Formats: sequence, structure tokens, C-alpha cells
Amino acid sequence: MKKYIVLAILFIFPLVVYLFFASGVNQFAKLPVLTQNVEEIGAYSDVQFKDRITVLGFFGGVLQDKKALALNLNQKIYKRFYQFLDFQFVIALPEGAEAQAESLRAELEGTTGTDMSRWNFVFLAPDDLERVFRSLNLPLALDNNSANPFVFIIDRDANLRGRDDDDFFGYDARSVADINNNMVDDVKVILAEYRLALKKYNQGRKP
Repeated sequence: MKKYIVLAILFIFPLVVYLFFASGVNQFAKLPVLTQNVEEIGAYSDVQFKDRITVLGFFGGVLQDKKALALNLNQKIYKRFYQFLDFQFVIALPEGAEAQAESLRAELEGTTGTDMSRWNFVFLAPDDLERVFRSLNLPLALDNNSANPFVFIIDRDANLRGRDDDDFFGYDARSVADINNNMVDDVKVILAEYRLALKKYNQGRKP
């Protein structure tokens, strides 16, 4: 009897687990929408949220202080996902930070050897920068340098996505644990969500 139980565990249980996950594809858990219709940054720049999966950050006008945040995000998120065609980084900065941004981009590229073409710096007037940030509708604020250490996931419809926990305000770029344990998983979820939607769309077009 014990032999049959062992055989069942070794051969039948893995099959049951596989069927469970295979049948659960259509019930794929989506990353919750927290805020709809975030202010379209394309109204102020050549970069837009529409039809892109965006990691949005606000680094402020003193980028020397944000090198550690940028490197953390580059290593844990950007470098891992930038090859997805509809994935991008958008770092919103105040006008006047252009030279600092180019220096930071060059430093990141030289340090990591990563193609930075999907890492976008956008320069906005103070009121426009504040308007985009407020449209996230989170209990956060920009500091005196127009910076905030949290970063955010914006979907292809310009909606803020994230966890619906009461204490979720975004992903703290100062925390390697938050980025590595939480944000990596959530970016995977939203990319898988859109890949699944595209797969269903393509199947529906077949004659």
C-alpha cells in the first residue's frame, strides 16, 4: 500500500499541479488598478504613457543625490525588462536638469553596459510636474527639489497599477528589498497580463 502511495506522490501529484496551473491561465490575477487616467505626460513631451508599460519616477533637480536610486532601479528592473518592446522608464525632472540627466545616463550606461534607449528623462515646468504627480492620487508629495523616492507602474491605458494594500504608496527606490521582492514581481505580472491579452487577440483573429 505504501508503495502505491509513494508512486502516486511521485507521478500523479506533479500532473495534478500542472493541470491546476494550466487551467488557471484564464483566471490570471491582474495587478490592481489604483488610479485611472493619470495625467498623460505626452501632453508636455514627446514621450507618452499610452500603449506603453511605464515605470515612472520623480528624481528632482539634484540628481547627484539620486545615483543610488537610479542604479538600484537600473539593475533590478530596467536591465531585466527593457527588451520588451512596450516597456519604458520615464523619469520626470524639472526644467534645467538636462545636463545632470545626460551625465547620469552616461554614468549608468558606462557602469552597467545597458542600452539606455528606453530610459527617458522628461523635463517639465514646475506646475506641469506637480500636475502629473498629483494625478497619481496618492498620499505623497514632491519635496522642495521636485523629487520623491517612490516609483510607480503606469499601464498602457495610463492607469496607475500596484498593490491594493492599505500601506501601498508605490515602490520605494531606496529599498533594495522593496524593488527586488515586490516591484520585480509586479512588473512580471503586468507584462504577463498583456502577453496573455495579446495571445487571446491573435487567436481570435485566426480564420
